[in-house]
Amino acid sequence: MATLFVDKIDPQSGTSLEIGSSGDTITIPSGATITNSGTATGFGKVLQAVTSTSSTNISTTSQTFVTTNFSLAITPSTTSSKILLMANTVAQINGSDINLDIYRSTSSSFVSGGKSRGLIGMEPANAMMSVPIIHLDSPSTTSAITYTIYFRNNGGQTSSFLRSDVLSSFTALEIGA
Repeated sequence: MATLFVDKIDPQSGTSLEIGSSGDTITIPSGATITNSGTATGFGKVLQAVTSTSSTNISTTSQTFVTTNFSLAITPSTTSSKILLMANTVAQINGSDINLDIYRSTSSSFVSGGKSRGLIGMEPANAMMSVPIIHLDSPSTTSAITYTIYFRNNGGQTSSFLRSDVLSSFTALEIGA
């Protein structure tokens, strides 16, 4: 194998440069960095992952949203990044149903809604079940963001979220645009 040492490669004609041929494998060694100084897009790669876990039980009879204090913080690297939020949580329902919502930074910045809202109702009373939440957010910022899960009890009886005997997880993935 021969090694070619150059500082720049330009196409012989036109503006297209091809590296390798169909079926070739281009290897980038460990420690090497590829920098996109142009307008290349469509990478769609996971740029970072942040995970939080909790088993701190919170119970309520409230029919308005209350914080679970189950949160995580992430700082997007570009304003075009998307944040994929995934929570695998546990709730104990006492003869009614609950709603789970994710808020961005404050309780007034609701980000998950519609079909991504975790709505569960179980019979018999005191049923415990896993409650997943998945939501793709477009925060359009490079500032730190804190996402927090809130819940409410729709039936007025005591329901519990985040059981002390089960570890729940909350993950945010930054997806490059």
